[in-house]
Amino acid sequence: MVADGAVPLPEPGDGAVARRGDSDAPVLVACAHGTRNPTGRRLIAELALAARHLRPGLVTTAAFVDVQPPTVVDVVAQLSSAGRPAVVVPLLLSGGYHVHVDIAGAVARSDAAVAARPLGPDPRLVEVLRDRLVQAGADPDDPATAVVLAAAGSSDVRAVADVESTAALLQHSWAGPVTTGYGSAATPAVPDAVVAARDAGARRVVVAAYLLAPGHFHDKLAGAGADWVTAPLLPDDRIAAVLLDRYDAAVPQD
Repeated sequence: MVADGAVPLPEPGDGAVARRGDSDAPVLVACAHGTRNPTGRRLIAELALAARHLRPGLVTTAAFVDVQPPTVVDVVAQLSSAGRPAVVVPLLLSGGYHVHVDIAGAVARSDAAVAARPLGPDPRLVEVLRDRLVQAGADPDDPATAVVLAAAGSSDVRAVADVESTAALLQHSWAGPVTTGYGSAATPAVPDAVVAARDAGARRVVVAAYLLAPGHFHDKLAGAGADWVTAPLLPDDRIAAVLLDRYDAAVPQD
């Protein structure tokens, strides 16, 4: 049985061959956080499928670090036992505990697995963010419209730095101020960041959900006190392209 949201590995000989023309090319393990939200699960699964659509023949499977199976430890171990090399690409927007501990620990147990860097920061993600802001009704040329970039949050300073870097990239194409807010572990909290933006003179505040898919944290953003809250980043083919770039950069070169 395949766990909900997972993409099954093809059986040997069924025609699934990686683009590089080598049947031993690494499997792309798309490793997400995990969610109980059914729409979130579907969108994460579709992201891995979109990567296969953009790269015909690429073998992909899904793994998770929390909430839902299969775990990244189990997936990497299964591939290792089958003699398949793997590249674990974190479907995460910054490098925090799950990247530096959970995923790093899973690949450390295998001689044939490596970890790629997370999806963010990346200019293409910023392009998607800007599109979501405009779709929500915000005007990028209005200096009185402030943006609070809302991330899940982490106690890892590297994750916070990644979110701050994304905010700085977004600021290049936004006339109003762009600040950050977090759902947990880091400060300021999103509602506090919204209040701070209004206190600084913003007439309108929009929360840009720096999240891949719907879930518990996105549901909480509606109560943050902003004028608008954007939709998550998925679905968008640009994110699948980032996923493939992370995979390619991590594939060991002969």
